Amino acid sequence: MAGVYSGFRSDYVLSSPPLSPMSDASAGSTEPTAESLEVIRKFAETYAQRTGTYFCSDPGVTAVVLKGLAKHKDDLGGALCPCRHYEDKQAEVSQAFWNCPCVPMRERKDCHCMLFLTEDNPFRCEEQTISTETIHATAG
Repeated sequence: MAGVYSGFRSDYVLSSPPLSPMSDASAGSTEPTAESLEVIRKFAETYAQRTGTYFCSDPGVTAVVLKGLAKHKDDLGGALCPCRHYEDKQAEVSQAFWNCPCVPMRERKDCHCMLFLTEDNPFRCEEQTISTETIHATAG
């Protein structure tokens, strides 16, 4: 079973199996499914609120990261950090170190992607929510 961190069940995002390889509408697409994007969006809002972190003042940063997480959820079955390079993404998902929220975020509130920013971060905004419309409008 996935661990519990500060009242947040990390298995909420991490435990779903990948969609059927190459049979899903997202296979070969650069866009995540609407369902995965909504799951990731809700997860990020909940996690930010529970950890006292905030999204980036540039909503485009937040949107791109959320879309990347959702795409990895579709393709790999886990919300692997989209801001890093991996030799073997599937192996990384299995190891779970870089699955969002990654170990550095859980242990030190250190988010390489700038998705979850601490109160003292000069790039944070006052928001812990983001709409689907904003994600689509700003993620390109």
